[in-house]
Order: sequence, then structure tokens, then C-alpha cells
Amino acid sequence: MTALAVSYRLDLVTVPTLLRVENGVEVDRREGWLREQWEELTGIAGLGADLPEYRVLRMLAGTTRAAEELVAVVPPDLVPATVEKVAVNAVLAGRKPEYLPVVLAAVEAACTDAFDMHGLLATTYFSGPVVVVNGPIPPGDPDERRHQRARAGQPGQRDHRSGAAAGDAQRRRRSTGRDGPGGVGQPGKLPFCFAGDEEGSPWEPLSVSRGAPPGRSAVTLFAGDGVRGIADQISRTPESLARSFALVLRTVGHPKLPLGFDACLLVVRPEHARTFRAAGWSRDRLLTELTDLLRLLGEEIVRGAGGIAEGAPEKTVAATGRPTHAEVPAGRTADRACR
Repeated sequence: MTALAVSYRLDLVTVPTLLRVENGVEVDRREGWLREQWEELTGIAGLGADLPEYRVLRMLAGTTRAAEELVAVVPPDLVPATVEKVAVNAVLAGRKPEYLPVVLAAVEAACTDAFDMHGLLATTYFSGPVVVVNGPIPPGDPDERRHQRARAGQPGQRDHRSGAAAGDAQRRRRSTGRDGPGGVGQPGKLPFCFAGDEEGSPWEPLSVSRGAPPGRSAVTLFAGDGVRGIADQISRTPESLARSFALVLRTVGHPKLPLGFDACLLVVRPEHARTFRAAGWSRDRLLTELTDLLRLLGEEIVRGAGGIAEGAPEKTVAATGRPTHAEVPAGRTADRACR
């Protein structure tokens, strides 16, 4: 009661608040922890040298992990990134503290040997990080959770605040591992983030299919190009839709280089998902169908075939493409739990 009475009498609405009192009279105050403001008010330099900025403190409240904990060593300069450093980037992205676990998990997954972020940053190809979120993120925010589900037209870099947090913070890796002007790579590699529509999907969540327990918040990273749309507004059977999918998937990278490029992430929109649900098709059934449809004759993809110099090096090659999360190229996918 005493503390509340003092707060009320001094009209304190923010903690911390620094007051300057002269002869019993308040002459100035600073609300919140901003080092330069406190130094200006007190005239003392170097205040709280070991403390992060106030906004970063708020961001750090979104995770139980210690601020000094090492999250990852970020390529290509191999700079250590702590939880606090990632939080700084999340603040710069303008996001909420409750989304910090998503950002931390995405950064952690991106810097694993399995994902090989260094190779992704250094390649001149167009790929960038694609973050898929599963589970009850953000906690305690059911409205935002509903909006986060991948409804029609949603996948993108700035669909919603949590998606943008992961995407923007990934993009801001230039502040740690140096990927920006004067660095390596090319300017088209912008990451984006979206969530699986777990309520509307006919199949189990992606994270569960990759081994995460049901109900666990997790992120899955892929190295993907820009979104490539598949337009089919007429097909009403799963067989017809699968053929449309396969025809477009053959063009990834180059239709004559099926061994050089993989379609590692196929997003099935809600209207198409309803067709597969009504027909009782499982995810494995669709993948099996696509595997058969993507079998190509070696004589059609060999170098020189069709008057195109590019192609597979040997006429005897038997090429099969399979757009499945389980068979993406080594070093191009990774998973992490959010915490």
C-alpha cells in the first residue's frame, strides 16, 4: 500500500521513472530506461553500461532465455549472436516481445550446418530463407493466432506482425553476419514467413510430419525462391490438380535440370486443399502421385534435346523430382522449437 501511495502521489505511470528533485520539488523526470536520457538528467556518463536499452528489455521479456545466451554463430563473418543481439534486431523490425521465440528459433535453425546459411548467402541464385511457423504462437493472443494461419493470399514477408518479425529480423542479419551492401549474395534474397493453416488443413501440421510433438510451437526453414503461383481454377478432382502441380513443378530452375533443383516446399491453398480432403487424399498420396507424374525420359532432358544446350549430362539418366519436405537438398532445411 505504501508503494502504491507513493506512485500515486508522484503520478508514476512507467517503471522505471527517474525523478530529479531540488529542494523537495520535482524539476524534471525521465520515463523508461534510455541511457542517454538518464545521463542527460543526472550529468553522469556511463550509467548502466551493462544494461541493454529499454525497448530491448521489453523484447527480452518475451523469452525465458538469458540475454547473454549464445543463439548462433552467424555467417559469413561468423559473428556470435546472443539472445540480446537477436532481440535488438526484433526491436528494429518493430515487433512484439511475444514473437521473439519465433525469431530466435528461426535464427538458430538458419545457422545450423544442416541449413547452411553461408552457402545460401553466398550463392548468386535467388533463394532466401522461408520460415514456416506451426503451433500456438503467439501465446495468449487467439485473434492474432487466427490471423496468422495461412489463409488465402497470406504467405508473404509482411502479412502479420509475427511473420514480419521473423522475416525482418532474418533480413537484418547484416548487423551480425554481414549480408548487405558490400557483402555477398544478391539483393533479391528477401526472407518471408507464414504459418500453416492447422485448423483448415486436411493433413497434420508440417512440424508434426517432421517429428515435432503435436501442439509444440516450432519453425521450419527452407531455402526458397520467390513465390511461384500455380493457377488452376477449373480442376475439381485431385488427379487433375496433381497434374497441374506437377506441370509447374517441372519448371523449377530449368525443366531439363531436375537433378540440379528441387521444389522443396509446395503450399496447397485452402480451395485446393478442400478438393483433396473431399477425395480422402493424404499428403503421402499426393506426394506419391507427384512422384509418378514427375518421372522424365532421359532423352528429353539430355543436353541438346529440344534444341537447348542446357540439360542433363547423360542420355541414360532417369530423373525424378519429388516436391516433399522429406527430400529437399542437403543443407537446405532445418527445424527448431520456439522457446
